[in-house]
Amino acid sequence: MEEYRRELEVHCYRMLGSLHEAEDLVQETYLKAWRARDGFDHRSSVRTWLYRIATNACLDALKARPRRALPVDLAPGEAEHWLEPIPDSVLDAADPEAALVAKEGVELAFLAALQHLPPRQRAVLILRDVLEWPAAQTATLLDMTVPAVNSALQRAKARMPAPAKPATAAEHEIARRYADAFQRADIPAMISLLAEDARASMPPWRIWYQGKEAIEQSLRDGRPGLGEIRVRCTGANRMPAVVAHVRPPGASDWQPFAVSVLHVVAGRITDMVAFHDPAVVALFERIAPSGVAKRRNGHR
Repeated sequence: MEEYRRELEVHCYRMLGSLHEAEDLVQETYLKAWRARDGFDHRSSVRTWLYRIATNACLDALKARPRRALPVDLAPGEAEHWLEPIPDSVLDAADPEAALVAKEGVELAFLAALQHLPPRQRAVLILRDVLEWPAAQTATLLDMTVPAVNSALQRAKARMPAPAKPATAAEHEIARRYADAFQRADIPAMISLLAEDARASMPPWRIWYQGKEAIEQSLRDGRPGLGEIRVRCTGANRMPAVVAHVRPPGASDWQPFAVSVLHVVAGRITDMVAFHDPAVVALFERIAPSGVAKRRNGHR
């Protein structure tokens, strides 16, 4: 069963919008599967059986907490429960089938829209449209009828953007140039890479900036006080990303700053989401380029 762990993590991540929660629920899935192993009747594959357990665990989890969102997607007075990025190194699993499962349907805009769907409708869309499961198999997994699955899929698709393709090498180069300018505090160079209507948000702060002028002013206000910056270009959600650490004036140690996920269209950055959460930065440092979690204190 272990060969399915990585793709199950990606499946639960799509459902929940959090890799931390996804890892926990996949662990729970394996415990449940182990305890119920004598009752597995082989009428379906082990993979399908594990997806059923994992999906139901996600549906149960979604009943107990508010949806995850980005700052721009929050309604007035809505509780802050942030969507999280996922390293591309997790998506680039060694197993070919798992890598295919993780190829599309993980970009932030798509995931943010998923969070607006009712949980069961969300599961139908992921299983049918992203994983391309047949309607009958999806119906069996979710204890639904085929007409109910088809109806739920139609309603879900009407509210969703199309999944985007993974970023190209040229788009990653734009991100590299932006990261280099950020490290050098070259604000004009950073702004030159933005689209006129670019948007920037910075969870966990409930604010965002719209347009080059607003973003430029925020950079001029905030960048000088950060001190030295160390950047590393990577990928997240099949988009270019930058992991940054800072050493403020007078400090001796480097501190986690943010993981910024960039959306690039026609050679310009149209959307930037900078996750200023030390736990997110730590996640991107913990996951090695091979997609294998680094050991911490001798443990996984």
